[in-house]
Formats: sequence, C-alpha cells, structure tokens
Amino acid sequence: MTQSTSQSHPESRFLNNIDALLRGAAPSVVAPEQSIPQELPRLLVVILLFGAIYGSVMGAFGLSQPGHAIQIIYGAIKVPMLLTVSFCLALPSFIVLNTLLGVRSDLRDVLHALLSMQAGLTVVLASLAPFTAFWYVSFSDYSVALLFNGGMFAIATFAAQWILRRSYRPLIARNPRHRVLLRTWVILYSFVAIQMAWVLRPFIGDPSGPVTFFRREAWGNAYVEIFRTTLHALGAR
Repeated sequence: MTQSTSQSHPESRFLNNIDALLRGAAPSVVAPEQSIPQELPRLLVVILLFGAIYGSVMGAFGLSQPGHAIQIIYGAIKVPMLLTVSFCLALPSFIVLNTLLGVRSDLRDVLHALLSMQAGLTVVLASLAPFTAFWYVSFSDYSVALLFNGGMFAIATFAAQWILRRSYRPLIARNPRHRVLLRTWVILYSFVAIQMAWVLRPFIGDPSGPVTFFRREAWGNAYVEIFRTTLHALGAR
C-alpha cells in the first residue's frame, strides 16, 4: 500500500528526497529500492531546478527597465550552468587525487557526496529567493545588489558545507585520507567557481547598460574585481 502510494505521487517522493538530502539521510531511508547510481540523476535534477529558481529571481533586478525581462531567463540558465560547469572542471583533477591517494574504489560514494552538496546548495538558495526579491524592491543600487547576492551565495555555501561534511563522515571513517581530500575539494572547487562566476557574468542585469548573456570583457582576474566592487559598494574611492 505504501509503495503504491509513493509511486502514484512522484511529487511526494521528490519532496521526501529533498527533505532527506537536507537532513543527511541516505537514499535508502527514503526509498529502499534507490541506489547511488539511481540517485545521481535525481540530484542533478534538483541542481538544475532549484538553481534555475534562484537564478530567475537573481536576474530580476532592474526589471522595470525596458528589455530587462530577458535577464530573468539568463539568470535561470546561468546559475545551474555555474554550478555544473564548475563541478565538471574541478572533478577530473579531484579524481586523479583520489586515485593517487589510493581511494579510487570509493569514487561512487565520493561523487554522491559532492553532488549532494551541490543539490543542497541550490535548495538553500531557492529558499533565500524571497529575501532577494524583497531586497530588490527595497534598494536600487546595482553594486549593493551584487554584494547582497554574494551574501546569499555565501550563506548557501556555508549550509552546503554541512551537507558535504556529513556525507563525508562514513568515507573518513573508512579511510582518513578522505579528510585531506575533502579539504582539497573545497579549495579546488571554490577557486574554479569564483573564476567561473566572473566569466559567466552578468547574473544581474545592470539597469544602466544593455542586456547581454556574456560581457565582452568576459575574462579577467575575478579576485581583483571582487575587491574593487566591494570597495565601491562600501563607498571607498
């Protein structure tokens, strides 16, 4: 009876999986028939769906300006793109490191833990979307909007770290080398993601300029520009 009910209500099973993701429950707790290979596509769907939800709200800044509505679509595409492309760029070298440290046999569990972190990050981002919308209604400064969204990503990333560390506990208990690899992944992924975010900008359309999917000066040093934007938003000269 329970199994047939679950199958007839896929949306309930989907929400249960998200709840289990946030609570750190294994897929088998939600649905015993699920295995990690079956769970990976579901995590990817979560990343794409909830990333698009926040991205669309993120791109709604300056919506009153003519032609800026398309930025909502761009944002819905770019946030999942940021996460998935950064993940794919960082993953090959991380697989090599896992192989060099002799834990290649745990790669399936490692991949599930990393994707769980990504999925959890997008769920938290989507939950913060109403705050972003409220901020846009209350403030109109473009630089401050950039910093606010950076703060939302920082909060979501911090929450995602809890998910990642919780998922890595069985791996670390199995082999302490995973502790070093966990820290390595955080550094590696953060470095790639920050630069990728700079390449994919603008996520938020500048009301004073035209709407574009990519900027002409796409490449550059993200860390220098973030420092300059922060100083400008704080009123420094």
